[in-house]
Amino acid sequence: MYAWDLWGQTRNGLTNGLGRPFGDDFINYWSGAWLTWHGRIADVYNFEAFHLFERALSGPDLLYYHYGSPPVLLLLTAPLALVPYIPGLALWLISSWYAFYRALRLAAPDMALLLSLAVPALFVNALGGQNGAWSAAFLGGGLMLLDRRPIVAGILFGLLVYKPHLGLLLPLALMAGRRWTAFASATVTVIALVGTSLVLFGRAPWLAYADNLAVLKHFILEDGAGVWHRMMSVFVMMRHFGFSVDASYIAQAISAVIAAAVVPRSWWRDDPMEIRYGLLVLGTCLVTPYLQDYDLVVGAFVVVWLLALQRQGVISRAVAQLAMAAILLWPLVNGAVGKMTGFAFGPFVVAPLFVLFASRKPQHPDAF
Repeated sequence: MYAWDLWGQTRNGLTNGLGRPFGDDFINYWSGAWLTWHGRIADVYNFEAFHLFERALSGPDLLYYHYGSPPVLLLLTAPLALVPYIPGLALWLISSWYAFYRALRLAAPDMALLLSLAVPALFVNALGGQNGAWSAAFLGGGLMLLDRRPIVAGILFGLLVYKPHLGLLLPLALMAGRRWTAFASATVTVIALVGTSLVLFGRAPWLAYADNLAVLKHFILEDGAGVWHRMMSVFVMMRHFGFSVDASYIAQAISAVIAAAVVPRSWWRDDPMEIRYGLLVLGTCLVTPYLQDYDLVVGAFVVVWLLALQRQGVISRAVAQLAMAAILLWPLVNGAVGKMTGFAFGPFVVAPLFVLFASRKPQHPDAF
């Protein structure tokens, strides 16, 4: 099915004839890396210049794609500048899947291969040429290594600086949980990545990125009717239901404050691993106003923790199965439901799961 979708993106050059490029959003990652490492980094955050470059690559009917990531991602994606576009897409998808699979093996060695291939959000991520598998590998892998190899865990957490809104709760959790080695390692990693980007690229790309964020915040998040159907945040749900921008931000802030109170409390009490980690991942989904369906690749780890809680008698089999079905299947139908109904129901999936984890208490503490 994915191969058929890619084939459909070659009707007019490397597009589907309706503005969608071969590999979809991957065109942004490859173009950003190529321009940067060929001396044209100024074009990356120049909307018009970037669009002209991508049109020359894919075809004249390309829609208005853009580079919305901070300059640290230009460091992390540097290898893409060394390979042509189509092999680069294969490299991107295979390497990100493998990183995700290796991280998942840390959580569930016996079922990692099956789960890493079967999770629907991974398919959604591949269709979009997106980075959800990388984010899941960094966040999920870091959590699974936290107590075994805290320095490596901190490095993985620090790599999430390329997508900072998915790391908002990490400092609070690590400090509340007194995981100081991992916290220090993550901090050093972030400083090293940002510092290296400043040394290599200067301040200009960071300033241009900051300017672009204001534009993108308005056209994609606040008034992004064309992309809202892919979103799963509280903010976009409120906008879908017709609330104003200010009211939607207030609702998002309330959601964030609740998550930012519950998650550190769980880590401070040193709740069982599965509960703490599940709350952190789900709480992250409730904190950020920008959350897309492909970001739920990390939901595979939530499934592993739900299974563990079921086996330990903390939650019933029926509740666990319903929760696992929700976190696995919703990203697959989220976009279609959003288009058909005009509403965003993502928080109605994430919030009950967050409450489920927050309300659990182990029946047999020694089992953890």
